[in-house]
Amino acid sequence: MAAGRLEAQDHPPENGFTPLEHPVPRLLPHIDGSVLPSLGGFGKHQKQLVVLTWIPALFIGFSQFSDYFLLAQPHGTCLQPLTNETNWTAGPPPVTVPGGAPAWQLKGNGTGGGLGDSNGMLCACKEWRLELQTGLSQNVVTKWNLVCDSAWKVHIAKFSLLVGSIFGYLVMGVMADWFGRHPVLIISVLFMLGFGVSVAFSVNVTMFSTLRFFEGFCLAGLALSLYVLRIELCLPAWRFSMTMVASFLMVAGQLLMPGVAALCRNWPDRDDWQVLQIVIISPFVLMLPYVWIFPESLRWLLATQHYKRSKVMMLRIARKNEVNLTTEPSGVLTELEQELHKKPQKTCIVKMMSTRNLWKNIVVLCVNSLTGYGIHHCFARSMMDPEAQPIALCHADYYTMAGIAVATCLAVCPAVGLMGRRGGLLTFMIITALASLLQLGLLNLFGKYGLRHDTVLRDTLNRKFSVAFSIIGMFSSHAVSTLSIFFCAEITPTVIRGGGLGLVLASAGFGMLTAPIMELHNQKGYFLHHVIFACCTLLCIICLLLLPEPRGQPLPESMADGETFTRQTLLHPGEQHLLLAKTDGDYSRVHDTPLHLTTTGGATVAAATALAAVPASYALATGGEVIGNHAIANGV
Repeated sequence: MAAGRLEAQDHPPENGFTPLEHPVPRLLPHIDGSVLPSLGGFGKHQKQLVVLTWIPALFIGFSQFSDYFLLAQPHGTCLQPLTNETNWTAGPPPVTVPGGAPAWQLKGNGTGGGLGDSNGMLCACKEWRLELQTGLSQNVVTKWNLVCDSAWKVHIAKFSLLVGSIFGYLVMGVMADWFGRHPVLIISVLFMLGFGVSVAFSVNVTMFSTLRFFEGFCLAGLALSLYVLRIELCLPAWRFSMTMVASFLMVAGQLLMPGVAALCRNWPDRDDWQVLQIVIISPFVLMLPYVWIFPESLRWLLATQHYKRSKVMMLRIARKNEVNLTTEPSGVLTELEQELHKKPQKTCIVKMMSTRNLWKNIVVLCVNSLTGYGIHHCFARSMMDPEAQPIALCHADYYTMAGIAVATCLAVCPAVGLMGRRGGLLTFMIITALASLLQLGLLNLFGKYGLRHDTVLRDTLNRKFSVAFSIIGMFSSHAVSTLSIFFCAEITPTVIRGGGLGLVLASAGFGMLTAPIMELHNQKGYFLHHVIFACCTLLCIICLLLLPEPRGQPLPESMADGETFTRQTLLHPGEQHLLLAKTDGDYSRVHDTPLHLTTTGGATVAAATALAAVPASYALATGGEVIGNHAIANGV
């Protein structure tokens, strides 16, 4: 190597250029390829921290599905009607997707005495007896009689948790990029405990809804910071599996929630719903020691140039993984010592708008997440049987949705392993679109033209096929939402990963918000709602082809890394080389251009001519760096 350099110095090229040595590549920006392997890879320390991110996932599942029990619709019986008729009984409504509160059904033996529609007859009552059929014996609705004219307050209470989560994802995501993941995690835990316990002592529904908003805000910050920390702790081969374990734990929280509610039933000193709220919030006390035992993300410290804190963190990780950095041959610690004088540099998610490719990828994933959660409500509503018994309906629908969530997690793992992130997401989106289109159009055509004379058989087949397509659609739409969030966490650079993930999670919150909005309007416009989301699935299928494939790739750290993280070209590299070789012959006559041009652009053309005359072997030997120096020398 040294002889080669001496020979190059003794025999310079014909045009007078001096070869430039390649700068030594930096190791610190390559965290997955250099830094973490030098610290022991995915060692004992990282595994312990990942387990600590799994434990709160179960508690988060409790809080996210608490609305099913705190705001469940009761069975109502009018004890003192305003009319002369006998008692009217309002049968319990069907259980819907999270946040649903459908209109009450009338049961009685009179006409209502000219009170108008059925809702008017139901509400013509002085005194109600409200009874919950499952779970708790008393909740927020029965506590403050939120029926008839006050039923809209139930929808506001359901909005509050989702709207708080949307704002929490947006604000806490930006804070996680600016101040770090660890401060956001600890602040979210502390305020989650404060607001969560305060909800149990609400004196009216207004106080309940307000405190639930802040509870959702803190819950979003907690979920987001844990998700980002988990991703940034893992090497490429471990990222997806570690994330899916957390998803299984959240589904376990959904499955265990009815049992937790049953344990809180008929509490002697407190209302059932107050006890349930305290029970699902109290486990977050176990996260208070995270202040000391859970460190800041090393990946975020290096990406934002907090090198002094990074050095302390790296020494700690190496000690726990039993790695001696002083004898480590890669030289990561030596390079870190040379960078200690640099000041930290922070980036806001707003800078994403100045990129060319990154913002498009995030927008595509936001639309995917919104569509997945929005159309999930459409499938869930179509699946429910309005003629089923209320108690059986409540249990069947809740556990059916939980079972679909479990099946989705089980199916996503092998699908992503075989087809990759983009292939798996595209496959599930195609299944969602097909289930939606078949449910909207094919069943009506089949019933209209195939069984026109046998209406009973037609309705039975339509109902069965509708339930089948609904289950398939819920399965695939849940997978689309899960993969969209994980996809965003992988392709967003570390410096803005919190903000980018917050945008996708907030979009998911908007999708979930469509459920209580539709219930507030008593399901008016439901068919149009389904049609719009079905069209969005077709749009998403096209846009997904533009996304890169992040499987097995290191996480992008800087904005430049995220901008260059694009999908692979369709042509094979060898084919591209042949195409470029063919185009080189078209410009062979450029070598004959004289250097003594007198036009305005003469200097530029002369420089281009001289560049074209550089021997190809010398250009390859110097890696092409000589071209830039020669252009500068000629005034380009």
